[in-house]
Amino acid sequence: MTDRTTLRLSDERKRLLDEAAAIIGSGEHDDPPRSDVIDAALTHLIQSKQNIDDARGEVDPVTIQKIANTDVLALHYRTSVDSRWR
Repeated sequence: MTDRTTLRLSDERKRLLDEAAAIIGSGEHDDPPRSDVIDAALTHLIQSKQNIDDARGEVDPVTIQKIANTDVLALHYRTSVDSRWR
């Protein structure tokens, strides 16, 4: 990963940030800073992967796959959790 000093906001990125801000905001009129929204999203991604890894052996793989698969994380049956992002 490269370090960048700017974050280009396409319409889609702006929409996703706004949607995420609404999720982590404490109320209708709360407008958290983008850095808090990005930190929350990164924390959620990392914790989700850990939760999937921790559930192995306790929950059957098909159930984990149905619940955990997203556009970002993909659970491959009995093998690994991979990122689909890039």
